Amino acid sequence: MALLSVRRETRWEHLDSLTRTLLSGADDPDGTGGTGPGGPATGDLFSLAQTVAVLTGGIVSIEDTSSRVLAYSRTSETDEVDDLRRLSILGRQGPEPYLAKLREWGVFSHLRGSEGAIEIAAHPELGIRRRLAIAIRSGAQPLGTIWVQEGSRPLTDTAEQALVGAARVAAGQLVRRRRELSADTRLTQTLLTGLLEGSTGPQSLATHLGLDVRRPVTVLAYAPAATDGRDAELSRDEVTGLISVHTAARHRGALLAPVDSRVYVLLPELPPGLPPATLRDWTQETVDAARDHLSIPLRAAIGPTVPGLADVPASRAQADRILDAMGRGGVVPDVAALQDVQAEVLVSEVLALLQDRPELRDPRLTALTAYDTRHRTRLAESVLAYLDALGEVRTAADALHIHPNTLRYRVRRAEQLTGLDLAQPQQRLLAMLQLRLPD
Repeated sequence: MALLSVRRETRWEHLDSLTRTLLSGADDPDGTGGTGPGGPATGDLFSLAQTVAVLTGGIVSIEDTSSRVLAYSRTSETDEVDDLRRLSILGRQGPEPYLAKLREWGVFSHLRGSEGAIEIAAHPELGIRRRLAIAIRSGAQPLGTIWVQEGSRPLTDTAEQALVGAARVAAGQLVRRRRELSADTRLTQTLLTGLLEGSTGPQSLATHLGLDVRRPVTVLAYAPAATDGRDAELSRDEVTGLISVHTAARHRGALLAPVDSRVYVLLPELPPGLPPATLRDWTQETVDAARDHLSIPLRAAIGPTVPGLADVPASRAQADRILDAMGRGGVVPDVAALQDVQAEVLVSEVLALLQDRPELRDPRLTALTAYDTRHRTRLAESVLAYLDALGEVRTAADALHIHPNTLRYRVRRAEQLTGLDLAQPQQRLLAMLQLRLPD
């Protein structure tokens, strides 16, 4: 008897998918393609189905070319599930009377000939609600179908776009058996991460994926602004799924690499002259979707478009610089390129230097922050607000919600305790920088 321990938040349908995959592998130990109890291994299609449900506002199932259900989204007691969905999930396959109707209406023939999503109108007399469907294919080879049933609320305006991206992501999970795909995915991730870090040359990834090393490329970087107490690993999985679907909808060859708390997107072989506003729009769509559908605030940085894969580390480095500056707070947009936050980036890097090199700091300012810590005062904060307001006492006092005379007293007290002379430009400059360091 084997005992499996899982985390409390593990989804049962995810566990079911993994178990069926393992059983399928056991029935086909030589990897020759046996179907086994679970049919072809599907990767984490349950996570993908749930991501599509979030983005479309519908109820999702993913099926193979024989209409066998491979994965489906979670439903709640308030979801209005129709008969076709209910019977398909219970039987792990679409019921033949309903499939016959879909064939009669030409749904499957339309799917075979369409790259985009198609709509199936509601048929209340048959217990069928409105649906969107899209074929999953690798080139001309059909692999399956994604179905989205409309529930009690209309599907989102971006549902069709989300399905395009989801179909491309699903194709990568269905194109081979799970064990083959896992090895291939691990190699792709290793080569991509190495390229982003500059430890692997561009030719290895280009040869593996058939990319042109001389075509323009851009790196996008995403990081959560906060997780609101949610499990960080689960949040990253949700965000990564959302980013993959949105990005695949816009760029067929996009590659993702989660690294620590950040998710990097490589956009290879960009068309020459692609407007920067287009990249910004794509990135903003993803950030907006994470906020609206997952309630997870994201920050995103747009690295520069560089001439080829050899310059990917430079694009990634600049995206990291932008995210680092955005993470230090201040008034910054949630999506930015370097030109948007040039000053914030440079100040952030100066602060990072002061953080790492204590000998570059003014000891009088260090003593001031230490005094605040010991005596629970707010002298350093008051001095910084005074300097940020260019000496306008009332403006600084309003920002701190204190009386102007209180601010004047705190600034004088800080000068008395430390020997600072804030009338000196150099001392003001040092104070404005050093007092921005985290405690």
